[in-house]
Amino acid sequence: MTTMNISMPDEMKAFVEAEMAREGYASASEYLRALIREAQRRQAKQALEARLLEGLQGPMVEMDRDDWDSIKREALEGLSGETLRP
Repeated sequence: MTTMNISMPDEMKAFVEAEMAREGYASASEYLRALIREAQRRQAKQALEARLLEGLQGPMVEMDRDDWDSIKREALEGLSGETLRP
């Protein structure tokens, strides 16, 4: 893990400390990592929604068994975090 130092006004530091206490975080680093993970999830959701909208607005295509198997494999890979072989 790498280290990053940040500067912030006293009011922000007080806010972070209050949120840490309220939410039960052990450290400012833990709190900030949680905020960053949430931002990453939001961005991933927005990207997925954009791709879904793009697909809905595109031409209709007939899907075959290979298409469905590919979708299933990609979904399982996303859940497991590793690449699965067909």
